[in-house]
Amino acid sequence: MNRLIVVCLSIILSFSWVKAQPVLERVEPMFWWAGMKNPNLQLLIYGKDISKTEVGLNYPGVSLASVSRVENPNYLFINLLISDKAKPGSFEIRFNKGGETVQEYKYELKAREKGSSSRQGFNNSDVIYLITPDRFANGNPGNDSVEGMKEKHNRADPTGRHGGDIQGIIDHLDYIQNLGFTAVWLNPVLENNMTEVSYHGYSTTDFYKVDPRFGSNEKYRELSSRLKKRGMKLIMDMIFNHCGSEHWWMDDLPTPDWINNYPDYKISSHRRTVNQDPHASLSDIRAMSDGWFVPTMPDLNQRNPFLATYLIQNSIWWVEYAGLGGIRMDTYPYSDKYMMAQWVDRVLEEYPDFNIVGEEWSMNPAIISYWQRGKKNADGYVSNLPSLMDFPLQSAVSRGLKEKEEWGKGLIRIYEALANDFLYPDPDNLVVFPDNHDMSRFFTQEGEDVGLLKLGVAFFLTTRGIPQIYYGTEILMSNTGTEEHGVIRSDFPGGWEGDTINVFTGKGLHKQQKEMLSFFKTILNWRKGKKVVHSGKLIHFAPENGIYVYFRYNKEETVMVALNKNEKEAQLHTARFREVMDGYNSGYEVISSSEIQNISQITIPAKSAVIIELKK
Repeated sequence: MNRLIVVCLSIILSFSWVKAQPVLERVEPMFWWAGMKNPNLQLLIYGKDISKTEVGLNYPGVSLASVSRVENPNYLFINLLISDKAKPGSFEIRFNKGGETVQEYKYELKAREKGSSSRQGFNNSDVIYLITPDRFANGNPGNDSVEGMKEKHNRADPTGRHGGDIQGIIDHLDYIQNLGFTAVWLNPVLENNMTEVSYHGYSTTDFYKVDPRFGSNEKYRELSSRLKKRGMKLIMDMIFNHCGSEHWWMDDLPTPDWINNYPDYKISSHRRTVNQDPHASLSDIRAMSDGWFVPTMPDLNQRNPFLATYLIQNSIWWVEYAGLGGIRMDTYPYSDKYMMAQWVDRVLEEYPDFNIVGEEWSMNPAIISYWQRGKKNADGYVSNLPSLMDFPLQSAVSRGLKEKEEWGKGLIRIYEALANDFLYPDPDNLVVFPDNHDMSRFFTQEGEDVGLLKLGVAFFLTTRGIPQIYYGTEILMSNTGTEEHGVIRSDFPGGWEGDTINVFTGKGLHKQQKEMLSFFKTILNWRKGKKVVHSGKLIHFAPENGIYVYFRYNKEETVMVALNKNEKEAQLHTARFREVMDGYNSGYEVISSSEIQNISQITIPAKSAVIIELKK
């Protein structure tokens, strides 16, 4: 009997000892690569009472630089130093307590792909196709609703999840490539395990995991690989300003200052000009940068050094893992601007020829230019961000095309918007666009006038910068009568089994949609081989009589573009443009595929553009 009691007590004590041991739940990043430019690597370790352990490892070329403990005992931040002598391979990270190893994690240093550091980011030879993944094509109905994910499939709800996924995009890469696009930007694909409106992807709940309703990390990497084989690039949409309120760490934050204004959150003032304002008060600066974007998007404190490093490494991890060709950073001015400058420097340190575009939704070019690399700002701030979204030009085109031609209105808005290019260090590296996922469809903006839509598209595809087109613009998608984002981001016809209209096959398309597809395909595929449009100089002439004329030129060739906004056909006499056209006698008009024998006078149809390769 006594022996039985002793055995039982031993089992109980043994169980208690096991129960008391730290449980390792997360190591992020889960793996890394040998041969990175920066030798430092921070590991976020999460597990019950993990900070009560001592850390050890033994691997040639890898040393334990430091271990940082924070207020929450469930976190450790391990800092490794990975020398250039470290080879790809695996090693055990040991977590010791009382002289015994209580947990182990096999950490892997992977081999980098050949040429990874010299990857070429998107540039002005590209045209970007922007896709909201949930709304493009459902390639795998089996992942529409996933166990453990709070929001289920509901295609009837404009704000619900409709089932579009990465497989659906892979299935239709021929369509995207044949139209003439060379890069694909997806709205965020990382896990958004929110209770509602999770389809848009901007409430991240796991920074290292693709949302299973979109696919998997492996499926995302497959998409990138397939694009690269076609000579195309994948651009990842990232968010550093905030996470989703259902993010795993919200139940157990590493430090009290990990989230700004928590738990008593405050909404951001959205007064983004405090970043440039020489008179801004500290309280106004904090009210903008530390406020939450919306109540379900906790504001991340990038001034916390552990979080800053976590975010920086996360972006580099995705570039390396998925083979990215670019990053689009959401809500750029809302994050701590000094940390963002540090982030850009780190990414470009690893990938010098990479490209990053930031979102600063301002109509003021002075505000936009503040953030671009090379700008000499009065406050001494150095951003180093290569590219920005050109919202001022988008606004000028949208308004200028539909207004009557009056003093200060109409096409002159476009002309004067481009005159502001003197503010930018590199206007050729701005991303130009007729619309995106956050605003009314361009077709709707222009009163569903096909002629005006074509004028705008022709302009954006031939002006300076890197064009971006939102999915569906090529088939006249609209949001008439509503500003609801779920309607703006409607399902792409043909992406779901049973759709009565199928853009991919042409089934059910009306005449104007077919014409618009042909219009896009003609200009985009012509543009692919035109260095004069990619990087040539731009010279323009003030609009007259509802016609705006500009030229793209280099040492090899000159292209003339004329936009006729009038309701009637126009005869354009070209003597005014002699300084550019002198020596040219004829031309080839791209859109109509027609020869022009005499360019002294050009006929331009009503509400139409002509793109002319000039010939001597």
